[in-house]
Amino acid sequence: MTEKFQKDINNLVEEFNFNGVKKFKLIVLFGMLGDFDSFEYAINLKNFIDNHQNKNLDIFAIAIGNQNGRQKFCKFTGFPEENLIVVSDNKIHNKLKVSRGIDIGLGGWINMLLMLSGINSFKTIKEVFRGYTGDRKAKQIYSDLDEIEVLKFLKFSGNSFRQVFGAGYLRPFELATFRLNNMNEIIQNWSDYIPHEKYLPQRGASFLLSNKNQIIYKFFSNDVLGYSSNMTDPLAFLSDLIKE
Repeated sequence: MTEKFQKDINNLVEEFNFNGVKKFKLIVLFGMLGDFDSFEYAINLKNFIDNHQNKNLDIFAIAIGNQNGRQKFCKFTGFPEENLIVVSDNKIHNKLKVSRGIDIGLGGWINMLLMLSGINSFKTIKEVFRGYTGDRKAKQIYSDLDEIEVLKFLKFSGNSFRQVFGAGYLRPFELATFRLNNMNEIIQNWSDYIPHEKYLPQRGASFLLSNKNQIIYKFFSNDVLGYSSNMTDPLAFLSDLIKE
């Protein structure tokens, strides 16, 4: 870790007043609010906060978007609105050398579609397939009591996954269903979540800091649906490092 990069992180903490009071501090740079990764990561972080009662960890995030999108994003994902800052461009991402994704000069939509097809986003196809095939090493998403609604016309309970595939792991189609619901929310509120399509390919990053703002973990995403180095357990780095 270079001294300059540490200084850039310190400046980020100061600029946005990310002054937590707990033992650790996680700063997340989402891409756009309407990015698949932003939704999925935020929901996972919300669940982590609930499960661990947030005893040792302050979580802050920055995303490209607007205030309307920020409110809707936090209402849908459960991420604390007071801990999410929205910015209008990717200057912060660029300063911290976060990947911009692919850019062939034909606009954000084309760039994003190319990345979803695996171009310059090599892990994306594997992760898409995992959503349909399941993952024995990952945790299940839905409980038996969850009521699931897909695209407003298909409704079923979480118990349906148990009846067909069993329980205790990420079942086939479970993650795909979860992502489809996120996508539906984005599409219904497109102008709020995607105010600037040119930033669609922008990837994110995560920085775990000590209470003295020293970087003890960092991850830079290069792929769509690749916001963690371990997508089977995306928050493993927190479980390993944050001890209750």
